Amino acid sequence: MTDILPKAADEAPRAPADDHLGHVAEGTSAQEMHTAGEHLHRIRNIVMVIVRILIALVFGLPLLFMIISSFKPDVQIFSDLGSIKAFLPVGDLSLDNYNGVFQRVPFAQFLLNSVIISVATVVLGLIVNSMAAFALSRIKFRGQKIILGVILATLLVPFETMAIPLLWWVNTLPFWDPVGGFSQGWLDTYQVQIVPFIGNAFSIFLFYQYFDSIPKELDEAATVDGAGWFRIYRSIVMPLAGPAIATVAILTFLPAWNQYLWPLMVVQSEELRPAMVGIDYFKQLNVSWGQLMAYASIITVPVLIMFIAFQRSFINSIASSGVKG
Repeated sequence: MTDILPKAADEAPRAPADDHLGHVAEGTSAQEMHTAGEHLHRIRNIVMVIVRILIALVFGLPLLFMIISSFKPDVQIFSDLGSIKAFLPVGDLSLDNYNGVFQRVPFAQFLLNSVIISVATVVLGLIVNSMAAFALSRIKFRGQKIILGVILATLLVPFETMAIPLLWWVNTLPFWDPVGGFSQGWLDTYQVQIVPFIGNAFSIFLFYQYFDSIPKELDEAATVDGAGWFRIYRSIVMPLAGPAIATVAILTFLPAWNQYLWPLMVVQSEELRPAMVGIDYFKQLNVSWGQLMAYASIITVPVLIMFIAFQRSFINSIASSGVKG
């Protein structure tokens, strides 16, 4: 009898106080883990903000230095280089450098030439590259993947290796002038700065990726209604490709606007030179760094406007199709 009583006492259920203490301990542990997770998340957010600020400073400080220096004379630019004053609008500030830009070079003509070349390259590039991508992504034919692979392979070839052969080629092409009639060679013309850069492999690839994400059932429905391929391209696919159009427009505009080597090789007339070539005027004899900064600031404005105008569509396109495998 005495042996049974201790065993029964051992098998008795735990008191309610013990269960309450267990739940309190579990709740405290879960709360501590939740607090630690929030603390870690807060630290991660702070680190990300710091990293973003550093990246913004790396890209933003040179731009800020250029703009601030465009209002300073050369002597003050060099005297402020060793301090934070180089990035602050302090000292002898004026618009003399901007006045000197318009006196030293035909800036209005250079700017007009760059606008004509860039806009024509963008508009024609959007049409040609989107049509090529549409054919490769929506129309099935033999050798389709091979053609796409060859187009993408051209991305591995730098422009500098093709510059001399391209120069020889454009110099042998026929040219018709309303005044002088037919002649040979495209040198010293607008089209020599536009036509070689209309077709772009990367633009075709971006359009191809985006077009490939559009349901092909839309093509089938349009075909049933009697629409041809061009009608499908114009009325269905292109209206849905707004982000891709904005991205290609930006990525085509930037190199067209920043073109320097090619115009330097093929253009001799001052009235046909783009804005980037005009920088050479400030590096002859006595270099005016203030005027050079003012000139660079002015020709940077269209690029910033272009990016700000299409920023949302550019990011959406990169997120939706530009990073697809």
